[in-house]
Amino acid sequence: MAKEKTVYVCSNCGQDSPKWVGKCPSCGEWNTYVEEIVQKEPTNRRPVSGIETQKPKPLALSDIEVDDEPRINMHDDELNRVLGGGLVPGSLVLIGGEPGIGKSTLVMQTVLHMPEKKILYVSGEESARQLKLRADRLSGVSSDCLIVCETSLEQIYVHIKNTNPDLVIIDSIQTISTESIESSPGSIAQVRECSASILRFAKETHTPVLLIGHINKEGSIAGPKVLEHIVDTVLQFEGDQHYMYRILRSIKNRFGSTAELGIYEMRQDGLRQVNNPSELLLSQDHEGMSGVAIASAIEGIRPFLIETQALVSSAVYGNPQRSATGFDLRRMNMLLAVLEKRVGFKLAQKDVFLNIAGGLKVNDPAIDLPVISAILSSNMDAAIEPEVCMAGEIGLSGEIRPVNRIEQRIGEAEKLGFKRFLLPKYNLQGIDTKKLKIELVPVRKVEEAFRALFG
Repeated sequence: MAKEKTVYVCSNCGQDSPKWVGKCPSCGEWNTYVEEIVQKEPTNRRPVSGIETQKPKPLALSDIEVDDEPRINMHDDELNRVLGGGLVPGSLVLIGGEPGIGKSTLVMQTVLHMPEKKILYVSGEESARQLKLRADRLSGVSSDCLIVCETSLEQIYVHIKNTNPDLVIIDSIQTISTESIESSPGSIAQVRECSASILRFAKETHTPVLLIGHINKEGSIAGPKVLEHIVDTVLQFEGDQHYMYRILRSIKNRFGSTAELGIYEMRQDGLRQVNNPSELLLSQDHEGMSGVAIASAIEGIRPFLIETQALVSSAVYGNPQRSATGFDLRRMNMLLAVLEKRVGFKLAQKDVFLNIAGGLKVNDPAIDLPVISAILSSNMDAAIEPEVCMAGEIGLSGEIRPVNRIEQRIGEAEKLGFKRFLLPKYNLQGIDTKKLKIELVPVRKVEEAFRALFG
């Protein structure tokens, strides 16, 4: 006979307590404890795992056989790249993102391009008719894609046993519940137990499972942190709903690099892969306009050129304003302090607004030089030549520090027809300039860069 008890669980980190506490001792957040009824199973009863297999036995490391099993091709270059070359059989992948950002669209679009695989799509949020309408809008129907609207974990295992699919998709994990726990779907206990059971099923049957997950108001995956620890791969689908670009990032990946990045463009007929984001992120009509500098940035291992825009004006309303979109505001304040202390430009009484075009958020330190160049260009109202591209990290003493993967950055600028490239002087070592059609301008300090740009 199962025993019931009441516990209080932190909705942020999953820490439980026999009584309510104001501040969580684990994560330090206030007022995050919620009451849950937990049903404790007898110790001799094994939780549901769908399909029973033989109990594992301890093996010597030298006795374990490893086959080079090919990854599953998702027929999506961007998704394959972020996953590390394709989907690993038996892996558990979690995709999270804002509501309406396109998680279900991405998964459905991928499913429709895999007719060679039998796929079971379990929907806990949408009806079969809604999924059919979405599939028609995405222009393509896979005959082997099976749709079932179900929220009971036990019934999902029955459907899996009857259909024997090659890939299982669950949309979303927060809507699934198991009968062994007397709490509502989406609660911490339900999410933890359901995800652990699904992981056990994926590893025992060697069937890959894609989970779609909600996120909370802070932007992290909703539910206990243990959900992210359980799964093999965590993908974050992000982007501004007012822009057409979407970015797929890998936060955790046991089978590949977390430095990879996939870029999509949201259209009426679904998501289009952006193979060359540089051409889309550059506006070609900024000639003669001040406050615009072209940066050669790298996200993951992928170079692309982005437009850095700045506006500097006199502060009319007393305290000067500092605003940055797509760039770290504290980093921008540091760069403004370097400009004032090391170069002598007085910007303390000026409003400074910075924007990374296209709605992207860039963390690459190599765009420091384009940022201060755009700020200075707007302050002097002097345009930077449209055929100039640059990359460099700014130190606190005003020096321009070297950046990584400089050859890729230069190659991307050369491919798009830029004539000059400003780079840190140290990065010039080891580069064969004879093969390049682009002029390299090495700079060591911020003053040298400004002289090269503005004379």
